[in-house]
Amino acid sequence: MNCTSFTFADLFAGIGGARLGFEQAGGTCVFACETDGDARRTYEENFGETPAGDIREIPPEELPDFDILLADFPY
Repeated sequence: MNCTSFTFADLFAGIGGARLGFEQAGGTCVFACETDGDARRTYEENFGETPAGDIREIPPEELPDFDILLADFPY
């Protein structure tokens, strides 16, 4: 992995603030999840994709491969 090409998963994504920084650093988001409905709608407006819901309900084997795991602090 080099610093200009990597993938990441965005857990507890909120409206996508952390994603912005990691994309600016050359990363590609391959998965996002967020439970708050308003935040999910805003994330979709910001990025054109709706995050998955509760990460606890997603079997680990269904997650895509990624290099870095983002886990924003819950508000």
